[in-house]
Amino acid sequence: MSEGTSAVTPLAGKVAIVTGSGQGLGLAYAKELASQGAAVVVNDVNEQVAGDAVAAITGAGGRATAVVAPVGSTETATALVDAAVNTFGRLDILVTNAGVLRDKSLLKMSDDDFDVVLNVHVRGTFTCVRAAYGYFKENKIAGRIIAIGSPTGQRGNFGQTNYAAAKAGIVGMVRTWAIEMKKAGVTANAVIPVAATAMTKTVPFFAKAVEADERGEAMPDFFRKELGFGPAADVAPLIAFLASDAAAGVTGQAVGIGGDRLQLWSHPEPVATGYHDGGWDFAALARGFDGMFGGKLQSVGEEMPELPADLAPDAEGR
Repeated sequence: MSEGTSAVTPLAGKVAIVTGSGQGLGLAYAKELASQGAAVVVNDVNEQVAGDAVAAITGAGGRATAVVAPVGSTETATALVDAAVNTFGRLDILVTNAGVLRDKSLLKMSDDDFDVVLNVHVRGTFTCVRAAYGYFKENKIAGRIIAIGSPTGQRGNFGQTNYAAAKAGIVGMVRTWAIEMKKAGVTANAVIPVAATAMTKTVPFFAKAVEADERGEAMPDFFRKELGFGPAADVAPLIAFLASDAAAGVTGQAVGIGGDRLQLWSHPEPVATGYHDGGWDFAALARGFDGMFGGKLQSVGEEMPELPADLAPDAEGR
């Protein structure tokens, strides 16, 4: 940052908002954007956490300010854009990362469990993007929208009805925004991160990877390559790339990253098609469905490979 200010930085002069950036992946994104020259509006619901994030960025020579507020409302979205413009003079980049979890299986999930997750992830993304795009369009800025998805939104996961719906919805919105924003020169993309977080630290499957990371060592290749799993810092460069002029031609995409792995997710496409003269009645479906589609039905959930013996957790889950 301070040492690199004399060198050419790809985001020099740019201003970014990163929601949910007080810690974890969001903080990694904010730090990376700042290291590439952008001024950053940090957002968190905790004033101390937000302040610490700003101090970490400015202490390394970057520029940052904080907005302490939960995303979801139009008021917060407006406050974030106003903070960027009033503090740093403009807005160029929005990263919608803020999120919450309320994991429960379907019959145990309450209305509130569902609504809270959808409000933060989906409504929070929607209101923030609407506010940012309005500013971009009014000021003729070829801005960048980067929304954070999840493998759960792509594949589903047990106990995450609300989260799966939210993350799938975000990718659907991104595809729509890419169409709507094209004429204005604004790009919209989704990032699908796989990384060590506070949640994965409690999962025995990842114990050896987390232990290595906490010792300051590289995670074993099995995690970094087979699973595309690594620390949050491995995800952050993709955020900066998509925010830069180098990615001006990339829009409407869902890009996965983690560890040593980079992936481009496909859009949903038909995998098989059949026709029946006069349309499909029940009898025709009963006769023909399995023959056409039986061998092509799509899998759900993520299929995890078996851990090598030397990376398996011990009896205590470590």
